[in-house]
Amino acid sequence: MTAEKRTEHKKEYRHIWVESMEYPSDYLDRVVKIDVYQPKYLFSSRELSILFVNDGQDLPKMPFTEILDKLYHENAISPIMVVGIHCSADRKLEYGTADILDFLNRGSRAKFHRKFLMKELIPAIMGKYNLSGVKEMAYAGFSLGGLSAIDVAWKYPKIFSKVGVFSGSFWWRLRDLDDDYNEDTDRIIHKIIREGQYHEGMKFFFQTGTLDETMDRNNNGIIDSIDDTLGLIEELEAKGYDRETDIRYLELSDGRHDVPTWGRAFPVFLKWGWGK
Repeated sequence: MTAEKRTEHKKEYRHIWVESMEYPSDYLDRVVKIDVYQPKYLFSSRELSILFVNDGQDLPKMPFTEILDKLYHENAISPIMVVGIHCSADRKLEYGTADILDFLNRGSRAKFHRKFLMKELIPAIMGKYNLSGVKEMAYAGFSLGGLSAIDVAWKYPKIFSKVGVFSGSFWWRLRDLDDDYNEDTDRIIHKIIREGQYHEGMKFFFQTGTLDETMDRNNNGIIDSIDDTLGLIEELEAKGYDRETDIRYLELSDGRHDVPTWGRAFPVFLKWGWGK
């Protein structure tokens, strides 16, 4: 990654700084807006975790600064730097599963998004903030951004130890529903997990809402958002992950596919992953 293009602003809150920047990415061939939420009080980067979040433009709408500042004020979480990555107009191309396109060839630029994260953004963040090493890295996202997050984290288990997915687009599939679609073989992320290997130490957080959508492909009375998430959890359990210690599933009875719902779930995620 080349040097940052410009720093837009830096805001101070009780316990955090929020800095917004724009980085020109060679892999994505665009300028990527980044919001960095960093704790004010930190004695060593070895105490710090970093959480990268897809669809970072949604964080201010929660509003995330108040959520994070409140958790620090309550001494509820350990130090964590949150890096919100804003999406582009090509969201359905840049997000998705990087090595397998869906049946409409969406996700065709997901491999470049992955390269941007791994080869440009992570080194740039580590360098800008003089981080010689950190406690751990995690990756999260909303909807299609959540699908992208778990796809990348599963590819790099030695880099990311935790994954958070909110209303994940786990319906992402190889075939259209009218083209001999097979629930057991055509859901892409399920296939990736099923054909992958167990990665010791990885932990997973999933959130869905009963009002996420209305679709019910198999007419079993469970909306697809929940059905696909539970199906993915079953795949992880089959790999050897423990439902009690490695996986947290949060289902909100009135949760929708929207930012306010994810804003309600995010403190639960942060306390699950980095709670004191």
